[in-house]
Amino acid sequence: MKIYGFEGKCNTSGERVKMAREHLGISQSQLAARLQVEGIQLNQKAISRIETGDRVIADYELIFLSKSLKVDLVWLLMGDQTKK
Repeated sequence: MKIYGFEGKCNTSGERVKMAREHLGISQSQLAARLQVEGIQLNQKAISRIETGDRVIADYELIFLSKSLKVDLVWLLMGDQTKK
């Protein structure tokens, strides 16, 4: 299956995931652990790839990322709106 990127990335939410994670003061490993408690099997490397835009994020993963990071799902989806 061919995955098409946007501006060279596989997702638009990675920058917001990183921003929210850093705002909470937690590491990628700690975020992965929070998600694993919820039943989402992502490790630190997957979180890193999400944040850099190198990995596609499934819709259900976005829901649990939103919950674990204590941010609105729509905010995560907006990506970096300052870029043209």
